[in-house]
Amino acid sequence: MTGASFRPETVIISACLAGLKCRYDGSHNLDEELLESLITCHLVPLCPEQLGGLPTPRDPAQIVDGDGFDVLKNRASIKNDRDKDVTKNFIHGAYESLKIAKMTGAGKAYLKEKSPSCGVKKIKRNGVEIGGSGVLAALLEKEGLEVFGI
Repeated sequence: MTGASFRPETVIISACLAGLKCRYDGSHNLDEELLESLITCHLVPLCPEQLGGLPTPRDPAQIVDGDGFDVLKNRASIKNDRDKDVTKNFIHGAYESLKIAKMTGAGKAYLKEKSPSCGVKKIKRNGVEIGGSGVLAALLEKEGLEVFGI
């Protein structure tokens, strides 16, 4: 007779929150308190913008007219500070992240607020914080994951 084995919960986390230098400016948003609270979990750090083919560092970008749900419905676009459309990169990165979430069996995601990819309840437009979801947050929520903004 064997004892029950412990299998840690698998969760997605924005790579910048885990301390990886993947933000648009090449920095990170290490959140030690969050990492400590998830100590018993198997963490899968992801940067959807890197997975979408964008470099680090990169020009900051924002969702134009709408939020991530609108981007996924082709009702809004994402442009960087040089007015280059990077919508396809953001969508591709979100779907690559979703593949990884499914592959690993993740049911939850802890994502960085105010990001055009990871914002759960807040994104930034023209330097101002507004209500709305980023592209990855919208896609994961749509696919049934529990999504938390940090």
